[in-house]
Amino acid sequence: MTQQTFIITGAFFGMLAIIFGAFGAHVLKKILSDDQLKSFETGVKYQIYHAIILLLLGFNFQFSTSAMYWCFTLGVLLFSFSIYGLVLSDAKGKKLKFLGPITPIGGLLFVAGWLLLILKAINF
Repeated sequence: MTQQTFIITGAFFGMLAIIFGAFGAHVLKKILSDDQLKSFETGVKYQIYHAIILLLLGFNFQFSTSAMYWCFTLGVLLFSFSIYGLVLSDAKGKKLKFLGPITPIGGLLFVAGWLLLILKAINF
């Protein structure tokens, strides 16, 4: 895993989080219930948080590991994107229920990534 990979992935996830956040605030606000919108916003928040940690690790590469990269990257894809899919499919009346169990797997990957960062800091 290269420093550039961390930075590009973090920047890409950050850019998408801004786009999705604006989409939610301006377009989806008109078609989603309050609970659906809150869930969508949770996906965006967790995506931006983990975009930032990927950027920080990219710019402080001595603290990063490829395992952290994959935990945070797959965490975003499984957690945030499954929430987006659940909310949007529910709004269309065809909820993709198979995505429900995927969300907590993404959350566990986030936890694992943060634990790996703690362990790296202890052993640094």
